Amino acid sequence: MLVIVTQFATAAHGGGEQQNLFSSLGIDWRLLILQTIAFLILLAILSKFVFPVLTKMIDDREAKISEGQRAAEAAVQQAAAAQGETKELLKQARADAAEIVADAKAEAAELVSRSEAQARDRADTIVRDAQAQISKELGAARAALANETRNLVAAATEKVVSEKFTKSLDDEAISHAIKEVK
Repeated sequence: MLVIVTQFATAAHGGGEQQNLFSSLGIDWRLLILQTIAFLILLAILSKFVFPVLTKMIDDREAKISEGQRAAEAAVQQAAAAQGETKELLKQARADAAEIVADAKAEAAELVSRSEAQARDRADTIVRDAQAQISKELGAARAALANETRNLVAAATEKVVSEKFTKSLDDEAISHAIKEVK
C-alpha cells in the first residue's frame, strides 16, 4: 500500500511519469480507453432496450400492487358495510320476530276469549233449552195432574153423590171446583 501511495505522489509531481504510473499499477491506458468505450456502448444498449422494459415491468408491478391495495381497502370497506347491514338486518329480524310473537299472543288471547264466549253462549242455550223443556214438562205434568185430579174428584163425587154425571157436566163441575180452590 505504501508503494501505491508513493507512486501516486511521484506521478503528481511529474507528467511524463504518468505512463509509468499506469504501468506501475498494471493498467494499459489503451485497453482502459477500449474498455471505457465498450462500457459506454453497453450502457447505451442497456439504456435503449433493457432499462425501459425493466422500468415498465416495475411500473406495471407497482400499479398492480397499488390496485391490489385499493381493492383490499375497498373489500375491507365493503365487508364493514356488509357487517353493518347484517347487524341491521338481524336487528330488524328480531323486531319482526318479537312483533310476530306479540301478534300470536294477541290472537291466542282473542281466540281464548272467543272460545269462552262461545262456550258461555252454548251453556246459556243449553240452560234456556233445559228451562224450556222443564217448563213444557212442568206444564204437561200440571195438565196431567189436573186431569188426574178431575178424574179423582169426579170419582169421589160420584161415590158421594151416587149418581153419575155426564162427561161434560163432570168436566164443568171439576173446572168450577178447581177455580174455587185456587
